[in-house]
Amino acid sequence: MKDKSMAYNHHIEAIRKEEFPMIQDDIYLDHAGTTLYPKSLVDSFATEMTANLFGNPHSASASSQRTMFIIENIRHRVLRFFNADPTEFDLVFVANATAGIKLVSDAFRGFPEGFNYLYHQASHTSLVGVRQEARNSLCLDSHDVDKWIEQGHLEAKLNSRPQATLFAYPAQSNMDGRRYPLSWCQKLRCASLNTGCQVYTLLDAAAYAATSPLDLSNAETAPDFTVLSFYKIFGFPDLGGLIVKREAAPIFKQRRYFGGGTVDMVLCSKEQWHAPKTQSLHEALEDGTLPIHNIIALDSALEAHHKLYGSMEDVASHTSFLTSRLHRGLKRVRHGNGEPVCVMYSISPDDANAGSGNGPVVAFNLRSRLGAWISLDELEKLVVLKKFHIRTGGLCNPGGVAATLGLEPWEMKQNFSAGFRCGNENDIINGKPTGVIRVSLGAMSTLSDVDKFVAFIEEFYKEDHQPHPVSRTKSIVEDDTSNAFVDTIMVYPIKSCGGFRIPTGIPWAVRPEGLAWDREWCLVHHGTGLALSQKRYPHMALIRPSIDFSAGQLTVTYYGPLPATVRTEISVPLSVNPELFQPVDTPKAMESRVCGEGISTMIYKSNDVAAFFSDILGVPCALARFPPGGSGTNSVQIAE
Repeated sequence: MKDKSMAYNHHIEAIRKEEFPMIQDDIYLDHAGTTLYPKSLVDSFATEMTANLFGNPHSASASSQRTMFIIENIRHRVLRFFNADPTEFDLVFVANATAGIKLVSDAFRGFPEGFNYLYHQASHTSLVGVRQEARNSLCLDSHDVDKWIEQGHLEAKLNSRPQATLFAYPAQSNMDGRRYPLSWCQKLRCASLNTGCQVYTLLDAAAYAATSPLDLSNAETAPDFTVLSFYKIFGFPDLGGLIVKREAAPIFKQRRYFGGGTVDMVLCSKEQWHAPKTQSLHEALEDGTLPIHNIIALDSALEAHHKLYGSMEDVASHTSFLTSRLHRGLKRVRHGNGEPVCVMYSISPDDANAGSGNGPVVAFNLRSRLGAWISLDELEKLVVLKKFHIRTGGLCNPGGVAATLGLEPWEMKQNFSAGFRCGNENDIINGKPTGVIRVSLGAMSTLSDVDKFVAFIEEFYKEDHQPHPVSRTKSIVEDDTSNAFVDTIMVYPIKSCGGFRIPTGIPWAVRPEGLAWDREWCLVHHGTGLALSQKRYPHMALIRPSIDFSAGQLTVTYYGPLPATVRTEISVPLSVNPELFQPVDTPKAMESRVCGEGISTMIYKSNDVAAFFSDILGVPCALARFPPGGSGTNSVQIAE
């Protein structure tokens, strides 16, 4: 088995340079976000687009009819890819998995008496959001679902009994890769037969289908509604799908909205009446003009995927092999005192007691030798510089993150009140992390990718130094501190850029808001007004400001590589002369927010200054200044 896995890995290594030239020295480990598209897919699609004329399928021209014919063939081919019999299932093309979820939600919202909505705690935020449409909603863990199946009802936990109940859950958690039983769909359907309440099931297969074969060959056991994202499987096109079991299709008769192309006739002048299309389900649900070019690209994607990777079974075997290697590698990295560097949240694929198993996702956090949590924000800055592509934070999985990190609702609300927002820099609050690190693998991942990431964690986060034992019998207060002195103080004049070491012997003011000149400037995006940060623009670390009091200037030097024609140094006056800045009442004045706080900012009007920073970072930006102690209604948001 190992020899076969190694042979397949060698095959992937061999096609990487030709098929994925965009990654070069980068190491892409965020396949749960989207996988990468191969060059042969793009080439095939480009050939198809330039060799044929495709028209709007709602017209009667030859090009339009050809387009419709091709789309229906691709629809049939996609269903067969998932072993779904077209006589038992229909495929509705949507923008993404979330759009498919909303389509189902719209249908259930149309029930006059409302509906019950039950969802698993590991659900993606897009599934959680359906609860806003339901009369009653309930979040369940796996034990609750098993108990529901065993007892056949959960009415005691619901306020009323609408005739319809929708249960939604992920086939695979997008947070930690944990997989949940596909058999729940049939078991819940059987358990509810004697309750008088019809239970429908919505399966989020977006994460699962990316690397595993989704088999819908048995319509009796299949979910009523299955949503997926094709870009997670193929990398391109940006398209989603909703697979509906025809038996459940009458639910959509409750849907009220209709768009162009989904009706046979509409009256709107003297009478308001319309006749929905009834020939097929997808015709009645695909509002407006289809994303015809994305659907046509899907045919090229299916061809390229099969040619490069073989079957989905091959992909599943390959990614499982790599995940085992990654999990073992991270788990064995230990500090010099024997403490683990990584706190693992995902189950190892090698674990025989893993239930339904784990997909190619490894979620974890990092701890120092003394047990302190490592900031996710600081990790992201380093991985960007080292060209790793991963994801950190809450991962749009609120229930999964809360359960994994032991965050109670009151703690999460307290964190929110303290200023925590998804994606901001303050990711450790009251001694607890607010998110996780996620490494996810895909069909084009290799052993080399895995080993390089493990080596990266070991190099930068493993601490071999053994601390000298400290006597706990003597109070630190009693220690002789008469020889203590401050060796160096650093200030950071431009937020998220390099620091300036205060020269020895120079008196330095301490203002109510902190050290003088510290974070008095920032860089803001020209179009959005968002303040730039190292998290998104790591080269900001190579921008080093220095303060020259004798010249009355802030001199900024860039120490990174640049074309010879681009300047590496510029100076701006320390003066707050209003003539240097844009008037706040002009159309050019930008609204900004820094770290969630509204602060009055002044934008330098010099095009020369703006061009200097824009050329360095490759983004249109301007230099802004915060007056000492200033505040106001203008706001700058951090660009995370």
